[in-house]
Amino acid sequence: MPVNSHENRGYRRLFDTDALTFGTGFPLTNQHEELPDSVEERRLASLAESLGFDGLWVRDVPTYWPSFGDAGQTFDVWPWLTHVASATDEIALGTASVVLPLRHPLHVAKAAASVDQLSNGRLVLGVASGDRDPEFPAFGIDAEDRGMLFRESVNLLRTVWQEEYPVVKSPWGNLDGELSVVPNPTTETLPLLPTGYARQSLEWIADNGDGWIFYQLPQNTLERYLTDWRDAAGQTPFTMAVQVELAESPDAGPEHIHQGFRAGTEWFREYFDQLDELGVDHVIVGLRGDDPENALTTFSEQVMKQI
Repeated sequence: MPVNSHENRGYRRLFDTDALTFGTGFPLTNQHEELPDSVEERRLASLAESLGFDGLWVRDVPTYWPSFGDAGQTFDVWPWLTHVASATDEIALGTASVVLPLRHPLHVAKAAASVDQLSNGRLVLGVASGDRDPEFPAFGIDAEDRGMLFRESVNLLRTVWQEEYPVVKSPWGNLDGELSVVPNPTTETLPLLPTGYARQSLEWIADNGDGWIFYQLPQNTLERYLTDWRDAAGQTPFTMAVQVELAESPDAGPEHIHQGFRAGTEWFREYFDQLDELGVDHVIVGLRGDDPENALTTFSEQVMKQI
């Protein structure tokens, strides 16, 4: 496969194979409302890499809104990914996803390229338009503008990564050819994966994204989405996020939980094998439970490595 301008080490770790790959998301300790133990999170991140997971993903949650239910991993994405990069060597580091309308694109460009350089090319940048309503007035952003701001941010990110001293006019300000954003990423541009529709058309996502991240979908709906995606984007990767709670009995049948299932490892093997056959390229597994180390190990040994 020829290396395109966005195919850094992280992107290739996730997608340079015909087989389904697996990632997992922070907080690995399942501390969604309190500050997680950074030492334990770091240890579990290293464990996930040793167990064969291909990606570690963080969410961008600038503020805590109790009605939404959680604060992500609490720590800001950029210092947190840098912290995790120092505890790992090969695993991809992903954002799922940076809320572009709430962040100045020049700050995103510099921070993301910095993490990519410090991790030796492992950053994969999931990007989103945002869905926590009170955050928009808190940042002085009109929520009705988020679709436009998302598009403009993607355009500006690509420009400042690919051009030195660009001339650009944008909603955030103007570049007059006297300034350059440094450092550069390890590749010509970082891989950008829109999440959901981000208030764009599927055609726009296919034309401007290096992949697509979506949420857990019923099989019939997933098949339709995959067909539409392949028609629009060819073999550009499709990633899906799924919540997983492992039942004590390996042969336990599935029960629906929010954006996923509670089931035994036998059912999950069949489920993920089916996703592989349907053409899903990568799955971000949100492992629930009181014993994160056991959940990571059990899922790796009894599900991932059996597919």
